[in-house]
Amino acid sequence: MNFIALFFISLGSATLLIGGSEVFLLYLYTQDYNPLLLLLVATSGNTLGSVINYALGKYASVWALEKNYIKALHVEKSKAYFDRYGNLALLFSWAPIIGDPITFVAGILQYNFWKFLILVTLAKCARYAFLLYIFN
Repeated sequence: MNFIALFFISLGSATLLIGGSEVFLLYLYTQDYNPLLLLLVATSGNTLGSVINYALGKYASVWALEKNYIKALHVEKSKAYFDRYGNLALLFSWAPIIGDPITFVAGILQYNFWKFLILVTLAKCARYAFLLYIFN
């Protein structure tokens, strides 16, 4: 049951909702849960939350373009910039405050989904692994 809670807390904290999963992860770690399973569950939930942000951004941009709230030219210019520096930016998807909007913008600019998924998963996993390591 605690793994399910960790998954959903991690998922929620990766969306544009406010929240943090680190405290619950570390609490479960102190209760002698398997650290590898904790890492896998927290990373999976947090990554899925970022995928939700990506999808929201992708479909929001389609809607905004149809309604002429944003110009296609601006999206294309921004996309070229994000295609160049997006790899680096997505490595900060784990960071509080800036991480969630980065994943949303990646969706708006329709960044390559598979690159997005790999980079975000690595960033989220590294953050949780670091926390478990320093808490040990």
